Amino acid sequence: MKVFLTSLILLATLPSATPSRLAQQTPIDIRPAKNLVVVTIDGVRWQEIFNGADEDLINDPKFTPDTNTIKALYWSDNKEQRRRQLMPFFWSVLAGKGQLYGNRQLNNKVNVANLYAFSYPGYNEIFTGTTDLLVSSNKKRYNSNINVLEYLESKDEFKGKVAAFTSWDVFPYILNEQRNGIPVNSGYQKVEGEHLSSGQQLVNKVQEENVYHKGGTRYDQLTFLAAREYLEEHRPKVLFLGLGETDEYAHSARYDMYLEHLNKADRLLAELWHWIQTTPGYKDNTSIIITTDHGRGYRDAKWASHHLFIRGSSQTWLAMMGPGVAPLGEVKDEQQLYLQQVAGMIAGLVGEEFEPGTKIASRK
Repeated sequence: MKVFLTSLILLATLPSATPSRLAQQTPIDIRPAKNLVVVTIDGVRWQEIFNGADEDLINDPKFTPDTNTIKALYWSDNKEQRRRQLMPFFWSVLAGKGQLYGNRQLNNKVNVANLYAFSYPGYNEIFTGTTDLLVSSNKKRYNSNINVLEYLESKDEFKGKVAAFTSWDVFPYILNEQRNGIPVNSGYQKVEGEHLSSGQQLVNKVQEENVYHKGGTRYDQLTFLAAREYLEEHRPKVLFLGLGETDEYAHSARYDMYLEHLNKADRLLAELWHWIQTTPGYKDNTSIIITTDHGRGYRDAKWASHHLFIRGSSQTWLAMMGPGVAPLGEVKDEQQLYLQQVAGMIAGLVGEEFEPGTKIASRK
């Protein structure tokens, strides 16, 4: 047992031993834009992103009860067609104008650097650039690590111009809203403000009166509507949108619903990008970066789970698009990226530099 624990500590500390080095070694040439949207889609495997629906899982009635309908929607014998059916925005727009990383069949790899390969450690890694060994559960505990969103908000240019809308209700703790005062609307939390738009009032009404509250994860559609209304009303420079239903249905071993909500996430991204590209001040002046917090297992029931001892749990992906992002499409070079590098990319996409462990003054 002593040897086992020692091994875990060594594994956990190796990736984080040189966080600044990892953050600096970002082999992605990006130029800044004035605005940025960060999107995470919880627990989505790289296999579906790059290959579309999995043949074994879509044909297994344990995971896909209505195989015929789901295959009619998302199946093709051609991989390129299959992934386009599942994620048309990704493969019709983003792949043509942006960059996609993580197709392991081409030895283009993206991984978590943290030991645990589940949500809180993954999001901590994405936003703080660290792999804190003490961040080892999904409990609602305020994160002591400084994140890139609050770092940006501490800058005069971004003061009052950073916000987060997430389906999972743990994000106020992950991003430590209590410490930094960044507005983080999560779970079934009401949209607050003195002068709410009609859309914001509608979101609140639906949540209060008509919605079955399914645990700590709000319907992604409601999260999206709340975020879009905030964009309309407040015009932030940096917005984080955290979608969560993909992971929720994967844990329920419902591959059909996992595919449905991944397809829905793609549609929401298309709607968001359309709004950006038709709105003065955002059009041709906004970048978007999209990733996930962890991977999942491969076959049988293991696809529904993820943690240290399930192969594939550390395997992720990354996408980005914007005026300063070269249109490389699906990047096919052999390389290794880590989610630990994303915080630096987020800052770089708006012309700033973020060093993990940076100390900033509280500016509530």
